[in-house]
Amino acid sequence: MTPKRPNGAGAFPKAVESPAPKPSDPAELYAALDLGTNSCRMLVAQPKGSGFHVVDSFSKSVQLGSGLERTGRLSRSSMARTVQALRICQQKLKRNKVRRMRLVTTEACRRAHNAREFIRQVKRETGLTLEVIQPEEEARLAVISCAPLVSIRTEQLLVVDIGGGSTELVWIDVSSVPRRDRPRAIMRLHAGFHPAASPFPAAKVVDWISVPLGVATLRDQFSDVEDDAARFALMSWFFEENLTEFAPYKDIQTREGFQIVGTSGTVTTVAASHLGLKRYDRTKVDGLRMTSDQIDKVIRGYLELGPAGRRRDPRIGEDRQALIMSGAAILQALLRCWPTDRLSVADRGLREGLLYAQMSADGVLEDGTF
Repeated sequence: MTPKRPNGAGAFPKAVESPAPKPSDPAELYAALDLGTNSCRMLVAQPKGSGFHVVDSFSKSVQLGSGLERTGRLSRSSMARTVQALRICQQKLKRNKVRRMRLVTTEACRRAHNAREFIRQVKRETGLTLEVIQPEEEARLAVISCAPLVSIRTEQLLVVDIGGGSTELVWIDVSSVPRRDRPRAIMRLHAGFHPAASPFPAAKVVDWISVPLGVATLRDQFSDVEDDAARFALMSWFFEENLTEFAPYKDIQTREGFQIVGTSGTVTTVAASHLGLKRYDRTKVDGLRMTSDQIDKVIRGYLELGPAGRRRDPRIGEDRQALIMSGAAILQALLRCWPTDRLSVADRGLREGLLYAQMSADGVLEDGTF
């Protein structure tokens, strides 16, 4: 005899709806927008402990600096693409009712003769006010964004931010800072590379440089060289020539206690290739440590693929394949100067630095580990 189903019991379990996520309080939200030579990226976040929780984000390749190396001006088509992306950012800011924000632009607008005209157009068409920041602040923001990745064993730190139009390098000595406070000492640099006297042990900025060569501008310098391998070699040599004014350039560094943190699409792409990822995964890439030998192996693989092979490689992608070799040339030049077994990959940069700086200045981040 077939057992009877109890009264009221259905064939399927009753669905239990999860409560809708609690909306963020606009008073707690911060926004950071980074308009670079290639990309327009924005984060909306709220403080959480000693870090922050991302509420909304935006990222799009706009190629604002396309043709800038040749003409010295932002083209109408690149400005139109960028304004369209900024409209989306404006809608996100409005929807989230964000009150605290910094919206910055970097090398392309520092160099373009018509940058002021473009910034006025952005204000007129989107209501957003873009702020052109200088190389030192760009370098400083890149440094503090990477603070959570600094090892307590690090004594000499080189932070490298490979952008579309420029590359920032900052050399920091933390050997006099107690080990457990080294990441926090890096964060305190948001006040400046040479802050006023502080009761806390300070990280010392030995030197910093902004090289006006990024993945787009370096590529454009050698666009007339047809041979792939020759173009790569020339780009790497040319970038290294531009480092001769950097004070630690000739210093021999032992690998022990020395760490490079690299923040850029180039570094994260190389890391994804090293891991063999078929689909990019930030959780596996951010904070990954690689050796010089591992990076060299990936770059040799890129050269063996050639332009057509790189275009088909899902880890590189159609958008990045045109820029990956100029970025790899910069990375290889750096590793010739300072070989390391501790290059940390940072999937973070200017946006995160802007958020940390705003939140630190407002005193809303908790003290403690990141």
